[in-house]
Amino acid sequence: MLTSLAIKNYALIDHLQVQFNQGLTIITGETGAGKSILLGGLSLILGKRADLSSLKDSEKKCIIEAVFDVKHYDLADLFKEEDLDYEPQTIIRREILPSGKSRAFVNDSPVNLSSLQALSKRLIDIHSQHETLQITEDDFQFQIIDALAVNGSRVSAYKDLLREFRSLQSNLDRLLKQKAEAIKEYDYHAFLLNELEEAKLDSEDLEALEEEYEMLNNVEEIQEKLAHSVSLLSEEEIGVLKSLTELKNQFQGLSGFGSKYQDLYGRINSALIELDDVFSEVENLKDGVETDPNRLEFVNGRLQVINNLFTKHLVNSIPELLIIKQELGEKVSKTENLDEEISELENKILLKEKVLNQAAKEIHENRQKVIPSLIQQLKDILSQLGMPNAQFKIELQLVNQFLQNGKDQIAFLFVANKGGNFNELKKAASGGELSRIMLAVKAILSNYVQLPTIMFDEIDTGVSGEISHKMGQIMLDMSKNMQVFAITHLPQIAAKGHSHFKVYKEDKEDVTETNLVKLNHDERIIEIAQMLGGVEISNSAIAHAKQLLN
Repeated sequence: MLTSLAIKNYALIDHLQVQFNQGLTIITGETGAGKSILLGGLSLILGKRADLSSLKDSEKKCIIEAVFDVKHYDLADLFKEEDLDYEPQTIIRREILPSGKSRAFVNDSPVNLSSLQALSKRLIDIHSQHETLQITEDDFQFQIIDALAVNGSRVSAYKDLLREFRSLQSNLDRLLKQKAEAIKEYDYHAFLLNELEEAKLDSEDLEALEEEYEMLNNVEEIQEKLAHSVSLLSEEEIGVLKSLTELKNQFQGLSGFGSKYQDLYGRINSALIELDDVFSEVENLKDGVETDPNRLEFVNGRLQVINNLFTKHLVNSIPELLIIKQELGEKVSKTENLDEEISELENKILLKEKVLNQAAKEIHENRQKVIPSLIQQLKDILSQLGMPNAQFKIELQLVNQFLQNGKDQIAFLFVANKGGNFNELKKAASGGELSRIMLAVKAILSNYVQLPTIMFDEIDTGVSGEISHKMGQIMLDMSKNMQVFAITHLPQIAAKGHSHFKVYKEDKEDVTETNLVKLNHDERIIEIAQMLGGVEISNSAIAHAKQLLN
């Protein structure tokens, strides 16, 4: 509830500080006294945009501060969502600087307007004839029915399910698009992968392959040189081996003449042994070198395949080709696994859809159950408000799509007079009728949910006599469950209030100011008497005012 309001330097208000209580609070005043200024100040607290024209003195800042008791409003989660410090006594302050800039604070923490609006709409509802159009909107009509059906937790759970369902659908759409794109590249990637797999590069030694190719490609020259080398080493007359053997024999005879000859003999003998081993290897190589056109063709083909792959993939080594092969394998595998992912996601969507349909069905059934009661309560209240022939028809139609709060489409139909045809509420009801219907709706809702503080701004326009008594009584009944403000010109309604404030203008040093004062019992009698009979107060008006207050 709104416990206090302070306004400084706003429009015709220089400084205003007022405390409010629970129950029904009445605000009266002559036309033009400044009730709209008071509402304008509250609108700034609710997050309305401000401008410099709001400043009474353009060289000073405007400050509007409201204190709310929110401990019964279950707003801790909202404060957390908006990253605000929760306090049972919450202070909202709005400042408009002479520069034109505006600032807002909740419990002394700066906030942006969107956060302020999210919070303030849960705190106070300023209801004028303009706001009565809200009742013609589908969302508000569903709020009414769901309040009576105690569907709050069901609708909340449905919304969570719907978010999950749409998230799954979004993921499915993404995978389907990914698959469509992947299919375009799949064949090409699969071709490249197959080409690399057929090349069987895993155990290939490029250096050995190139060496073998050089050998096979020059086999005749190798054979010729090896044969000549064998001759040089082993020819009977001039072979190196024969000459070295003779040299060894010579030094063998000298080895007995000193250590120097013995050392040289050992070295010559070692050289002979090494050369003989070289001869054996050369001879083996000569015998092993054969012309093999088939092997040469195979090795040449392998090298061409590898070099073509180097060129195609812009690399210079087999390990790089193996990395590309692995990457292509992952791409192809991912594309092939998309079908499995898509199938799994489609199954999840089907299961979620089943749960959603069940949740929507329960919401629909609960709504259907309470519609007769809602219609009867509306008829009963409107009958008291001078609309005895008002009739409602509320139709719910299940559709084949998931909507934000279920699968229902609503038709809220109305006829004011006997013999009339049902039509949409916004087409069938006048402005005055909509005001009374909205009052009836708010009165009904106050019995089912914790509504924020509500301020009725001249909702009684065009109403008089006994109906105004009924309207005042309805507001008074509502105030048992919530804080209610009524800005009114009707004495019958003004007399119902637990507390009564008067808005008035006064001139101070050639400057007009708007003020707000709380009336005591005697002052209320005078105010209501003036509302009954005008400025000139008669004894009968005084008596009537006392009667109304009692």
